[in-house]
Amino acid sequence: MSTNDIIFMLLDLAGALAVFLFAMKLMSEGLQKYAGSKLRHILTKITGKPLSGILAGTGVTAIIQSSTATTVMAVGFAGAGLLTLSGAIAVVMGANIGTTITAWIILPSLASGGGEEFAVPLIPMILGAISLFFIFSKKNKMQYLGQTIIGLCLLLLGMWLLELAVPELDAETVHTISTWGGEGILQVLLFIVIGAVLCIILQTSSAMTAVILLMGSQGWIKFDIALALVMGQNLGTTLTAQVVAMTTGTTGKRTARAHLVFNVAGVLLCLLLFVPIRDGIMSLTGISQMPTTAADKQLYPLAITIFHTFFNVFTTVILAFFIPQIVKIVNWLVPDRKEDGEEEFRLRYIEPNVISTAELNLQSAKSEIEEFSKRVLRMYTFLPSLRTAKDDNEFDAIMERIGKYESITDRMEMEISKFLTKVGSGDISAHASERVTSMMRIVDNLESIGDTIFQIAMTRRSKREDAVHFDQEMNDNLRHMTDLVQKALDVMDANLHDYDHINLDAAYAAEREINHYRDILRKRHLDALKLGVYDFNVGNAYSSLYALYEKLGDYVINVSEAIDNSVKAAETFGTETKQ
Repeated sequence: MSTNDIIFMLLDLAGALAVFLFAMKLMSEGLQKYAGSKLRHILTKITGKPLSGILAGTGVTAIIQSSTATTVMAVGFAGAGLLTLSGAIAVVMGANIGTTITAWIILPSLASGGGEEFAVPLIPMILGAISLFFIFSKKNKMQYLGQTIIGLCLLLLGMWLLELAVPELDAETVHTISTWGGEGILQVLLFIVIGAVLCIILQTSSAMTAVILLMGSQGWIKFDIALALVMGQNLGTTLTAQVVAMTTGTTGKRTARAHLVFNVAGVLLCLLLFVPIRDGIMSLTGISQMPTTAADKQLYPLAITIFHTFFNVFTTVILAFFIPQIVKIVNWLVPDRKEDGEEEFRLRYIEPNVISTAELNLQSAKSEIEEFSKRVLRMYTFLPSLRTAKDDNEFDAIMERIGKYESITDRMEMEISKFLTKVGSGDISAHASERVTSMMRIVDNLESIGDTIFQIAMTRRSKREDAVHFDQEMNDNLRHMTDLVQKALDVMDANLHDYDHINLDAAYAAEREINHYRDILRKRHLDALKLGVYDFNVGNAYSSLYALYEKLGDYVINVSEAIDNSVKAAETFGTETKQ
């Protein structure tokens, strides 16, 4: 084989693999957008029982055709506090089972024998034609379904192109490959490492599975090596979760470590039973150790797929009983850390880079917004202390804390908005786009709440410096206004934590109370000025304060309205899907 022949062969293989990888990405993203927020609901409704988590992980992975996406969601949700550590581990276990579906999808194209140039592409062409009916639909959900079908079409086409691009190796080359590392356990361990490295390079276990099936169908590797590569890819696929977990909280990191611990334990378990498992599958399918006959080559992909499924199901069933022990191990590997002080700026949930799973990006942003709300509510509780401060030192210390919080709210608004802008500029569903818009509005209003609290504090400072004093009635009135706004803030915060059960009536009721009381105070204030009850400086400080509290209430209701808009958008798209 000449140098030119080798170069063209490698280019053919690279092109075919690129089509396969693009197809996996297209199909996975199409399914994620079609499923929409249901993915989040499925995972966040998991109970403490391992079975529910395993079934959820299996189902979501089977739907979106990406165990990596499911694992990353589990890591993110655990970091956001939406999943317990044991629940997240169960989801990751289920994801390992769900990923075996890909092998069964591409198996028929290999079992058909491959070589006929028009027999295999017939199915992709039919799927491509079917997808046209969905792509040109006016309904977003149907377009996403069309994208999914096109992805499946290209997946099968990519598999066929890989078969055509793979050269026929001579017997000597095949023998050389099959003798790497000698014989027995050392060879198996070597190819486990090779499988892990290749999976890390390809960044998808599904593509690695396709490569292993193809090598088996071409008679390049013996069965021991094929099984070792399958186990190796299960180790390699854990890398993405480790990278994502680097910027999450302690629970997120522990979930990622659990993914690694679980897969390592699964490999060790299968190594102990390697010979009986291998011999049982060989006996079941009737293949020999080295595929030499055409019949062997045709059955090899089936045998490898059976092992792939058995390996993931078997290890999950066994290790599911040891989830408490896995939790203890990862708690030891990732010990509790002393959290940064609440008065230091630190994003807790959003990642520095936007990942492909839109639902995880939005859930991370939602969790960060909840943290933003928590900071704002904490900042608001400092205001009463300004009135009761015993001396200037205490007053200045409280002002310094409010100023620090105001700076934090500015930075949180900037960073979260920047993150949401990146998410919104990506290829996301119409519903996700609406959620991004609503979240941008929420973040803007939360920052405005922080600014207004700071303005109230500055007004208090000016009042103190100018030696302006309120009588008891004025202080009582402002205290009552403070309580009304606190009530509105509490309703807002509750709505931010549960979009599905937003209490807009309570939010509007709190807003009306604030406006009504502001009107009462304004009327009394004007009457007092006319009667000369207090001078201009006192009246100006007093009216500025109750006006700022009312302004604060406006920003608070804006947040609940933005949440409501997001919910209504979800209902609109859901109705559209059912029509």
